[in-house]
Amino acid sequence: MVPATLVRKVVCLLVRQVNEIREGGPRVFLRKGYNLLLWVLMVPILLVVRALRPVVLIRFGMLASPRIGHFAANTELYLCERDAGLQNNRAIDIFYWDPFFMCNTQLKKMWSRTLRVSYFARPLRRLCRILPGWEKHVVPMPSDVDVHGLLSRTRVHLRFTPEEERFGRTAVRSLGIPEGSPYVCLFARDSAYLDTLHTYYSREHWRYHDYRDSDILNCIAAAEELARRGYYVVRMGALVQKPLSSTLSPIIDYALNGRTDFLDIFLSARCRFFLGSTAGLSAIPRVFRRPIAYINFVPLNSEHWLACAPDSLLIPKKLWLRQERRFMTFREIRDSRAGRFYRGEQYQAHGIEVVENTPGEITGVAVEMDERLKGTWETTGEDEELQLRFRSVFNPGTDRPAPARIGAEFLRQHRDLLN
Repeated sequence: MVPATLVRKVVCLLVRQVNEIREGGPRVFLRKGYNLLLWVLMVPILLVVRALRPVVLIRFGMLASPRIGHFAANTELYLCERDAGLQNNRAIDIFYWDPFFMCNTQLKKMWSRTLRVSYFARPLRRLCRILPGWEKHVVPMPSDVDVHGLLSRTRVHLRFTPEEERFGRTAVRSLGIPEGSPYVCLFARDSAYLDTLHTYYSREHWRYHDYRDSDILNCIAAAEELARRGYYVVRMGALVQKPLSSTLSPIIDYALNGRTDFLDIFLSARCRFFLGSTAGLSAIPRVFRRPIAYINFVPLNSEHWLACAPDSLLIPKKLWLRQERRFMTFREIRDSRAGRFYRGEQYQAHGIEVVENTPGEITGVAVEMDERLKGTWETTGEDEELQLRFRSVFNPGTDRPAPARIGAEFLRQHRDLLN
């Protein structure tokens, strides 16, 4: 006897397909017909997969290829979980990526060398969900937050081939960076990329992310200070809203001049450190274990903060209470749950304006990262006290060491937010 739940699933699926064909017309009908034929051909394979389960477990997983942060971080953390024994290491895992949009072809190439990837994993994964017990055949992918602190305890899983290494060094020199010269990747999130993604996924609307945006012009002072300290500064971004204007030649607006998918990965993997907001691109230096100075960090909560790597620094955006005309303290952010607002309308509904970091705040954390890497940074007793006070707000009652430090200059300037 066929289970009633299975019948309901099939009926709901058929009704949804009919409605989509009515709305989409002949083009959708042809696409649905092709998919139906493909699915019919996959049914015998799925039955074999299910029959083999007592002997070998075959699982199917989806890689979040439209967005580089999830494509990089979620996938890397899956591999870290395998190394740590948190995944079923006896299972054979087969993956697929989104057939309609690929955020970075170089990252796609590198993952295809590391993972089992097949186009047919997509229909098989979707078919699995129709039958009882489907959960066992779906790879449980982690989020992009390193909740177990695995990145600092496991190896890097992405590798450049020798040919890619040679090509990458040549490409870096072509940007005007001499061989062996240190450089910093600079990135400020804006809405340009997601606005383009919106054209591919008309059902989606990305404006709720705008509270995370920042102005690249606020980074000019930090870029020029790093240039004076002997760095080349490479402004990153696949699509950006405005140029980075500076008269100093070590500052390169690569996002608007010479940007490629390959160099997005290579530059981020080989930089001295990464200075930027918590958007998708910051996942690339993260999975390559490069030091990161996060700016405009938002939302601010203990899970996101504790998931940052031990050699990271961060400075958060400030939250301005419009009615009271003052900034929220860190305790207020924690207690009011504002640190867990993930949509712009949540801030608006509570009368909160999200204020990005100033040029001075960004310069301060950039200088601190530079001096920490050079071994010249001097921490004062007052700095350590401020760090402990911040930690007591977001991580009370635990002996777990904070993996990332808050920028010292930021806390000095805003010690009142610790009250």
